[in-house]
Amino acid sequence: MMYVFWSAATLKAPTWPQDELAFHMDIRFDNVEAAEKRLLGLGATKPAHQPGGDHWTVLLDPSGQPFCISSTH
Repeated sequence: MMYVFWSAATLKAPTWPQDELAFHMDIRFDNVEAAEKRLLGLGATKPAHQPGGDHWTVLLDPSGQPFCISSTH
């Protein structure tokens, strides 16, 4: 599997959770706590709205696009 990312000067981040998302990425980690700490250190933020409960954690990338991390597929 390959992912391709690029910069878009006109990107407007969604107002999540109100706006519909153009795409969504879920990423699995063996150690979710360590992954969350690392991702936050790299510039992600953690919004107050966390609909996943104990199943997944929502983070926002530096542009404001939500993605989820979890320990399951």
